[in-house]
Amino acid sequence: MTLRTVVAVLATVALLGATPASASSRPSLPGPSGSAPVGATVLHLVDHDRGGRELMVSLFYPAAAGRPGPAAPYMLERAAAHFDAVTADDYLGLGLPAGRVDWARIRTDVALNAPVDRRAGRLPVVLWSPGLGEPRTWSTTLVSALASAGYLVVTIDNTGESPEVEFPDGRLVVLEGAEPTVPWVTRMMATRVADTSFVLDQLPAVTAAGLHGRVDLSAIGMAGHSAGGYTAAAAMLADRRIDAGVNLDGLMELDPLRPGAVLAPVAERGLDRPFLLMGSDGPAGENITDSPSWASFWAHSTGWKADFTLLGSRHASFTDAEVLLPQLAGPLRLDPEAVRDDIGTLDPALAVRTQSRYVTGFFDRFLRGRDGAFLDEPEPAFPIARAG
Repeated sequence: MTLRTVVAVLATVALLGATPASASSRPSLPGPSGSAPVGATVLHLVDHDRGGRELMVSLFYPAAAGRPGPAAPYMLERAAAHFDAVTADDYLGLGLPAGRVDWARIRTDVALNAPVDRRAGRLPVVLWSPGLGEPRTWSTTLVSALASAGYLVVTIDNTGESPEVEFPDGRLVVLEGAEPTVPWVTRMMATRVADTSFVLDQLPAVTAAGLHGRVDLSAIGMAGHSAGGYTAAAAMLADRRIDAGVNLDGLMELDPLRPGAVLAPVAERGLDRPFLLMGSDGPAGENITDSPSWASFWAHSTGWKADFTLLGSRHASFTDAEVLLPQLAGPLRLDPEAVRDDIGTLDPALAVRTQSRYVTGFFDRFLRGRDGAFLDEPEPAFPIARAG
């Protein structure tokens, strides 16, 4: 079983055809939607209790106005080269012509190592887990929106399972040996959960960007896309420190080749804390929202819960593909039907606003005690349908 097949099964990402273009493209991400500019800093962490396991994580936060600093790179050079040559097509199935997109220089409004905005007070934490075959940068748009709204967002690359992780000394560790089997998926999720708890353990000692003493560890949430959404739920089951979670279109099963055959423990047991499910709007019978794992999780969860569908979306709509593919479609002469298969028909700007509104609103309600009544009765201005 090839890795491409593994990712296709676990992530249900449609293939995207493309025609080679004659010029390189350098698209940009939208600016943050909240009231504050966004800063980011990068940490290299070593877990000595697990044999010296190394992780790279990024911290996004509201930055002080007027002191932006240099732009944070979207990807480092070696990681970007691997993403271009391998990840974009073989793992994510985007079908983009290699050498035509400068992934290391995607433009963002994130300032590297900018000082934290001290007026923001202590920052509640949101952990971010990417999907299988996705680097931790692949949802920077949504992550930046959360940071701009006053959160410390911690994005985690799970070394050995992330498609590419570049370390400060230049080493590049890539994903190898993935198989869509119960033992492999079980090990993958156990590693992700352990990584999550380890990263949480390290946050009190963070001093970069003036964050020391600014982290509110009494208010912790977690979100993720695809396998990362599954991770958010599994980590909540294992670690009581996580108060609320979001699963964006993530299957919660251990045997992706036999839907419903082996549900994840968290799908069988549910959770007793607030949890938001948000799924894509694919063809009937292909939606993760209709999977046995979501039905079982819903039936067994006793905390506050909601099950939303982002109308007009597809699986990759919850990643930066939502805003990058439309910018690449013209220069790279992408097939419009293939683009729709990947990110749906929803206007990209509206897709970004909707995700920001509902994910931020969810954490505002359950980590900050704000109203968030629209989570109970979705607002008609947004393309959201509530299934439960």
